[in-house]
Amino acid sequence: MALRGKAQVLMGKNTMIRKKVKQMIEENPSMEASLSQLMPALVGNIGFVFTDGDLKDIRDIINNYTVPAAARAGVMSSIDVQVPAGPTGLDPAQTSFFQALNVPTKINKGSIEILTAQTVISVGTRVGSSEAALLNKLGMKPFTYGLKMIKVFEGGLFPVDVLEIGDSDLMASFGAGMAMIASVSLACGILNEASFPHVVLNSFKDLLAVAVETDYDFKEADATKAYLKDPSAFASATPSAAATPAAGGATPAAAAAAVVEDEEEEEDIGFDLFD
Repeated sequence: MALRGKAQVLMGKNTMIRKKVKQMIEENPSMEASLSQLMPALVGNIGFVFTDGDLKDIRDIINNYTVPAAARAGVMSSIDVQVPAGPTGLDPAQTSFFQALNVPTKINKGSIEILTAQTVISVGTRVGSSEAALLNKLGMKPFTYGLKMIKVFEGGLFPVDVLEIGDSDLMASFGAGMAMIASVSLACGILNEASFPHVVLNSFKDLLAVAVETDYDFKEADATKAYLKDPSAFASATPSAAATPAAGGATPAAAAAAVVEDEEEEEDIGFDLFD
């Protein structure tokens, strides 16, 4: 009901679905490459969900609708099932179920009490008749039933994990590819849209380096030359906590040390722009 107007669920026998897919391939040979990928997936208890909407929204709706189910003998368990410690409300005549599963119990006030929590069913094992009977007597419904999206078909068959790929992932992958193209192009001396910005930037760095080392001036180099001439003019107007003098004023030794440190920073600030 939640999918009405958004998607359509189709269930059917796999043999009939395979026959229909083969018929579609015969009628549309150009779709053989994509439709043939469906054939290996037509195994087991499966169905189709057709939609023109957002696949992530459809998946979320499907995952929201599950119902609890009791344990049935012979069913393969997909989870670990544990019975908690404490009173069960069962009369002592039911002790045999707990003994068969090696669950420690005692009789307390005329009913069975489980001493410690025990795992009665492990993931990947089949539910036995004793486990199913015990869980049913305890009123436990450890399993859930519902639809689970396992594959996505859109021009080809993909794992459902592709729905987790967002715009940021695509842009990161695209950016990494562009960076690789730019690196190869620069190394080979090939000029293209990826390498051109780097060529212009490297050329500007060369021009800036020449302007710094000579008396040649141009507008874009003025800021760099001004900084090299007087770095203190570009310092933040807000003094840092470390620069605030303590009560009583800074000692002459501390002031001298600060001056020496500033001079060392000025000496090391030269740009090696020719690298």
